[in-house]
Amino acid sequence: MKENTDILTSKEKETAIDMARIPAHVAIIMDGNGRWAQSRGFERTAGHVEGVVAVRRVTEAASRLGIKYLTLYTFSTENWNRPQEEVDALMHLIVTAIERETPDLIKNNVRMKVIGDTSRMPQFAFERLNKCVEDTSGCTGLTLVLAISYSSRWEITEAMKKIAAKAAAGEIDPASITDNDVAGALATAGMPDPDLLIRTGGDSRVSNFLLYQIAYTEIYLTSAYWPDFDDSELCKAIVVFQGRQRRFGLTGEQVEETK
Repeated sequence: MKENTDILTSKEKETAIDMARIPAHVAIIMDGNGRWAQSRGFERTAGHVEGVVAVRRVTEAASRLGIKYLTLYTFSTENWNRPQEEVDALMHLIVTAIERETPDLIKNNVRMKVIGDTSRMPQFAFERLNKCVEDTSGCTGLTLVLAISYSSRWEITEAMKKIAAKAAAGEIDPASITDNDVAGALATAGMPDPDLLIRTGGDSRVSNFLLYQIAYTEIYLTSAYWPDFDDSELCKAIVVFQGRQRRFGLTGEQVEETK
């Protein structure tokens, strides 16, 4: 990747980030919206509104840094179990925010993709969301992946159904199924596995997110609530990522020999 710092903000330039070693795919568990709001005496929905602002900041920063894929855990299948009032507010907020941001996504050459069990979404939300996906389909820069009504167990189960159907139809031999076949049946087919997984909000779990894909992903945890996460926080995570040695099962000496 050609190093070009001219497009970076002053905050981003202050970090020790190496533009030649930017992770291709960053995934983020955006946690802490509700707690951010409650700590300030606001309703939980105020935190979700502020979280949308953080999404814009981080998406713009990821695009500037040359990240190819940014996957955001937007709404999990477990989130359907939250109070109905909060669920309804989240659905309206997600769709309205995406519609509002779509012109800027197109302007910045950002393509949007959605992964998840969208059959559970209200029809109005699905239709409006799908239009935004179509409107950005011609963009060739950053791919912004929104995981909505998503869980990794759901994704893996659906992938197994696809593979089982092909085996039953005689299209593939069960004994010949490979890792590539499984990866190709996932919602993230065609995308590289995440290099870096960031979780905000202080918790230390992966919460049913991209379980198959993060087998060798570097994990970065921060206590910052999602609404407080910005471009400088993203750069800090990338600097930590760049300071790690990714061994993929090899020894450190073997990794050094391949450089």
